[in-house]
Amino acid sequence: MNPKHQEIHFVERIGWLRAAVLGANDGIVSTASLIVGVAAAAQGRSDILVAGVAALVAGAMSMAAGEYVSVSSQLDTETAELSRERAELATQPEFEREELTAIYVARGLTPELARQVAEQLMAKDALGAHARDELGINETTAAKPIQAAFTSALTFSVGAGLPLLVAALAPLPFVVPAVSAASLVYLAVLGAIGARAGQAPMLKPVLRVTFWGAMAMAVTAGVGALFGVAA
Repeated sequence: MNPKHQEIHFVERIGWLRAAVLGANDGIVSTASLIVGVAAAAQGRSDILVAGVAALVAGAMSMAAGEYVSVSSQLDTETAELSRERAELATQPEFEREELTAIYVARGLTPELARQVAEQLMAKDALGAHARDELGINETTAAKPIQAAFTSALTFSVGAGLPLLVAALAPLPFVVPAVSAASLVYLAVLGAIGARAGQAPMLKPVLRVTFWGAMAMAVTAGVGALFGVAA
């Protein structure tokens, strides 16, 4: 007997991977930018650390709330769509069967085969077939608000903690270059990890996150230096 052929599809990681990369990236960039801005304004270490901790706590809560609200809105839409589809299946099953048949014909099946597939799938799980093939809703990509909120808050906190640790350990005159350089390294590693987790090429994600991170820190440092001089 031949062993079963098994494939690993990394698309199943889309939900948590998106939230994780977004959370960690925002944690590093926003906290590092704030620390660099405050340090560039010639503030003391205590002011820098207070600003960094405040950014970590506020950012983590904001990420959690934002992800929960946005993904909950997506879930509400999906639930409403499924309710309408369930009602249509109960009141006009033949129309729904023809609708599913037309979808399969558009994908390349002959009308006869498409109707057979539609009938067999609807006999097993009519709502699941329409949710997947008509609405594009499936278990892999379905909205999960709590998972997204928790993942974003956790990864934001981890990301924010990295530049904050550098700011606490680096000599005060070197806080700006140390935090900037370390944060760019962290962002490059994050881009590589995100690409690796999704089995995607690494170069483009690494360049993308480091470029925009550098831009954010440069602008914030410029603003901090401007206000520091003005003071």
